[in-house]
Amino acid sequence: MNACLSKRFVFGCLCILYLPGSALASSSESSSIRWFENQIQQHPEVVAAREHKNAALSTADAYGKPLYNPEFETELEREGEANNYLIGISQTIDWRDKRDTKRQLASADRTIAEQTYESVVQQKSAEALQALIQWKAASQLAELAVNQERQLGRLLDLVKQRQQAGDVSQLDAEMTILGLSQTFSSTAQALSQLKKEEAHLRELLPEWSPEAALVPEIAKFVDTTISNNPEKIGQWLNAHPLVMVSRAEWDASKQSALLANKAAKADPTVGINAGQSDNENVIALTFSIPLNVRNDFSAEAKAASQEVLAAEAQYYATHRKQRFAIQAAYDVLQQYQKHSDRWQRLMQGRGKRSENLLKKKWVSGDLSTTEYLLALQQLTEGLAAGIELQTQFQLARIEWLLQAGQINTALESK
Repeated sequence: MNACLSKRFVFGCLCILYLPGSALASSSESSSIRWFENQIQQHPEVVAAREHKNAALSTADAYGKPLYNPEFETELEREGEANNYLIGISQTIDWRDKRDTKRQLASADRTIAEQTYESVVQQKSAEALQALIQWKAASQLAELAVNQERQLGRLLDLVKQRQQAGDVSQLDAEMTILGLSQTFSSTAQALSQLKKEEAHLRELLPEWSPEAALVPEIAKFVDTTISNNPEKIGQWLNAHPLVMVSRAEWDASKQSALLANKAAKADPTVGINAGQSDNENVIALTFSIPLNVRNDFSAEAKAASQEVLAAEAQYYATHRKQRFAIQAAYDVLQQYQKHSDRWQRLMQGRGKRSENLLKKKWVSGDLSTTEYLLALQQLTEGLAAGIELQTQFQLARIEWLLQAGQINTALESK
């Protein structure tokens, strides 16, 4: 998916946010994106991820510091009438340049921290966009259920009037009452689901509100062009946060193994002392080095090398898994797009026309009340299925953007 299409789609999702009508009318596309991003940044999980990232970056900064601090030494003794003393300083030398290796390790750790945070933000952004889509669907289904209940209520009034006139039987009235009673449960479920979706959105977007809203139809913002270009997918795959984290962990394990090998070799310590002994000035040079005789630390170095092999295998596993996840998301999206387009062409404007036609046929006596009720139920189920199909198509689009790692790219490019 090119950047333009991604931007248009994400903006379309954001346009279903409940903002005051005047504010939405006057706000620009970019301000809607900024509002959404600000809401995501305020979410506690994102705040926690950001602080974890900052902590990891601070730890990585420590890797660039020198390994050893100088040591100050002093010695004082009394020998007869003389006061002997020594003052000196010593420094352990990073003989094998472990500091540079730790700098390389810090670079990999920074990538891990940043991409882990990026992954959390993308996941939370996708979750919020999907919640907006599901809330929109719940709103439509609730409206459909309420309309059906209202329609059957009006139908019952008409049936009673016609029954008094002798046009319909008592059975017709009973069937209408049964049909109306069945809608009560459906309406209650639809309205309850809408409240659940609203609560979910408030949890994800702290300042979201359903009051005084202008809600454009999201479908008109969804460009149905999808891309399965291998070159593009390869670029997205290599830049995907999970893949980058896995690659950085492999790089970090290499540096850790190199550091373990260097740590197995002892570093020397040199120093210089000056003082007085028996009223004579004394200057001394010192040199010391640990003798790795009882423990040569080779086991630690071997373990670190084995971790490199494990991290390499994990990287290829993550890369492979994500590649197939992108392909699967594309295949799912393609199916939903195809059937969504077919449904749109089949049902465009037909709902209201079918409703009017059925009522006309019932009034004229071409349809019995039972047949009319059954037809109305089928019409409602068909419209509800269309809402569900459109919802799944939009959710599949978000899932594809998430698996391709392009949600934040689309948002940030506004």
